[in-house]
Amino acid sequence: MSGNHRNFKPDTHPLFTGGPRIQFDDLEIGAIAIELDPLDPEDVIRWGLETFGDRVALVTAFQIDGSVILDMAYRMKPDLRVVTVDTGRFHEETYQFMERVKERYPEIQLEVFFPDCREVEAMVRKHGVNLFYRDVHLRLLCCHIRKVRPLLRALGGFDAWFTGLRRDQWASRAAIRKVEIDHDHGGIVKLNPLADWVKEDVWEYVRANGVPYHPLYDRGYTSIGCAPCTRPIRPGEDDRLGRWWWEENAPKECGIHCPIETGGFEHEVEAILGLAHGHH
Repeated sequence: MSGNHRNFKPDTHPLFTGGPRIQFDDLEIGAIAIELDPLDPEDVIRWGLETFGDRVALVTAFQIDGSVILDMAYRMKPDLRVVTVDTGRFHEETYQFMERVKERYPEIQLEVFFPDCREVEAMVRKHGVNLFYRDVHLRLLCCHIRKVRPLLRALGGFDAWFTGLRRDQWASRAAIRKVEIDHDHGGIVKLNPLADWVKEDVWEYVRANGVPYHPLYDRGYTSIGCAPCTRPIRPGEDDRLGRWWWEENAPKECGIHCPIETGGFEHEVEAILGLAHGHH
């Protein structure tokens, strides 16, 4: 469905607040990326906040990397806009942690987006509530309906977004830059301040600054998403193997950060959207 992303026009989006858009082309961002790459995460965050103001958001599922960026950014801009997509399948601990985050950072503007209920209903009617266990294409469909499409809608109101992506997380993320054009979300700017950090750097910052973190990390989780699709890892396993552990030779991605195109998946997305919105 990445083709739909590229046709998306943020300035026609109902969440677009008007005013001049802050846009860059690939050449400009390429030059900025070279300048920012050797800098600390705080410098990247500061550049993003100074450049985009209220038109940049931290998008987080409240994993440890997003918690670090939130802590850093809050020191510079307490009324930071924070976006999360509630898929409807979160761990209960995630909701509890969201409340803890709001207590710790009371001035943030937390904006929660949900999937389209008609699309979820159509998907569940056709494939069942736990469709993701049966087939990789169905898992990607579920991710697309519950995560990718709501985020696409959410980002329509922004010119840039912060992510907690790191190059060491998975092979598909090894080449990310600290700032890049996000062609899958209307050409807005994507900022990855922690791109060159490793897991140990993240935890060192958390301990040094008393940053609250998701309680499931203390129970062996290393990647926290929807409850049915994440589990604690076994000793010696890669951190990302706590996601979709039943799949073999499948991408450890949901499609938000790494567009996934397969014929069967895209055909089924179109079918579900047709059922949900009455298109035939």
